[in-house]
Amino acid sequence: MKRVCVFLGSNHGNRPAYRVAAEELAAALTERGLGLVYGGAKVGLMGVLADAVLARGGHVIGVIPGFLGGTERAHRGLPDLRVVGSMHERKATMADLADGFIALPGGVGTFEEIFEVYTWVQLGLHAKPCALLNIAGYYDGMAQQLDHAVAEGFVKEVHRGMLLIDRDPEALLDRMAAYTPAHVPKWLNEDET
Repeated sequence: MKRVCVFLGSNHGNRPAYRVAAEELAAALTERGLGLVYGGAKVGLMGVLADAVLARGGHVIGVIPGFLGGTERAHRGLPDLRVVGSMHERKATMADLADGFIALPGGVGTFEEIFEVYTWVQLGLHAKPCALLNIAGYYDGMAQQLDHAVAEGFVKEVHRGMLLIDRDPEALLDRMAAYTPAHVPKWLNEDET
């Protein structure tokens, strides 16, 4: 991995642990020489993470749609801020630039972003690791829902295992570095003639 895309809140959340986790992830990324790709805003946890990576001399690429520049307030202090035309273009650009994906606490947009790239792994569209950094139990309910979906026959156990979950940034990055997808859809191995 050379760059990790992080999806996270444009708010700070109610617990100081979320801000601390963003700073700890920034330290872990920069210590490993990993660049950050994120949504390009200077507000909330997004700004905390970007500023912490920059303060440690790390490389940051922000990707933000033009219409969000005012709402999320684009981070003008980034060495590489890419303004794109739509949310779809934002997500596609971030996915192309990254070698792995992590979701920190965030809202509906964060959930949608991580689940899209996680679905792409299941479909065999990429083999990049997808992960949740489960700070203060924030993603416990989501993990339980995925386990429930397995128990109810809507998610295969092999696909459930494709979303890595950990509470420690260092341990999570170690797991991501060692990640290989456990399943490649059969149709990807067939010749398309």
